[in-house]
Amino acid sequence: MTLPMTLKDKRILLIISGGIAAYKSLDLIRRLRERGARVIPLMTAGAQQFVTPLAVGALAAGHVYTDLFSREDEQDVGHIRLARDCDLVLVAPATADLMAKMANGLADDLASTVLLATDRPVLIAPAMNPRMWAHPATLRNAETLAGDGIGFVGPNAGEMAEGGEAGLGRMAEPLEIVAAVEAHIGGDGGKVSGPLAGRKAIVTSGPTHEPIDPVRYIANRSSGRQGHAIAAALAKLGADVTLVSGPVGIADPPGIRVVHVERAEEMLEAVLAGLPADIAVMVAAVADWRVATTAGEKIKKKPGEAPPPLQLAENPDILKTVGHHAQRPKLVVGFAAETQNLETNAREKLKRKGADLIVANDVSPGTGIMGGSRNSVRVVSKAGIDAWPDLSKEEVAERLAALIAERLAALS
Repeated sequence: MTLPMTLKDKRILLIISGGIAAYKSLDLIRRLRERGARVIPLMTAGAQQFVTPLAVGALAAGHVYTDLFSREDEQDVGHIRLARDCDLVLVAPATADLMAKMANGLADDLASTVLLATDRPVLIAPAMNPRMWAHPATLRNAETLAGDGIGFVGPNAGEMAEGGEAGLGRMAEPLEIVAAVEAHIGGDGGKVSGPLAGRKAIVTSGPTHEPIDPVRYIANRSSGRQGHAIAAALAKLGADVTLVSGPVGIADPPGIRVVHVERAEEMLEAVLAGLPADIAVMVAAVADWRVATTAGEKIKKKPGEAPPPLQLAENPDILKTVGHHAQRPKLVVGFAAETQNLETNAREKLKRKGADLIVANDVSPGTGIMGGSRNSVRVVSKAGIDAWPDLSKEEVAERLAALIAERLAALS
């Protein structure tokens, strides 16, 4: 089968950093070249402990750059040439160490120097142990990089190379990374088109986890599938999308800036950091309450004693905050997951939260919507209620994105 040359003549500077996921870079090179890309590989010292420059160079059919002080490569200030003479800089895998260097402007080896010197789009595929990814320092660095305009693909959830470890931290698969590269620079040469071109959108997705102690939390039953699908559908119509995602077990949509958070307060902070925007779609199932005081150690069960009471505090109302904000987006869309009085509650929410649209769905036990692949919604506005048929969540996302584009065009 002949693949479409979606990346024909595109020059991809591939930076491979030191982690076990570096072995995936070999398949990634092959996939990129199948689509017509020219791959220029750059390997850190750590990467060379996992795969050899010989293997990388053979698959890339070219020279592998490894040393900042190479006499051969630096005769003409090679690191600056590498940083500029490409269409995209792709870092796969991106380790926690390299992300920290990028976020703080460090340049102590060839990879970090090139990343600091480049004026090209940068896309990274993080890969690390789940606890490393969840560490506040890493999340802080990821948020900084996203704010700097760095694109993310992944990380994904799953089993780690080390036995018994699982969670969010796996590097995205090569074909996912290729799709993200195509979204950045493929097809029309990276020019953004579509009815939402030039529009900025913020989407929230997934649940929030409100910690009780280091091992327990309060959460909602959300998979993030609907929010992630909406972010992808808006981007497909040309919008510049920032997705603020709670803890989910699904991959980030390719080519979309993603900010990963855990708690409702973190989600609100990330959303406000994304303003001003043209569109806000608040899909996340945010926990209404959090524990007033989180225990520093695991709360132990004691025989014969009642469980300690949990004193709850109300979480910030993200939709209401955005709907009444001084920098309120032109179009604010909220979601209402209800188990009773669906339309009445949705109408009240529309008015109370300052939204333009409320997408309401019945999540009563047995509907299978929370965590499932399909959705049945009613779109509530001041003009009335539009009941949509049962659809896949991707179809709901596409219809909603088209409706958003239509309404924004009417406001212009």
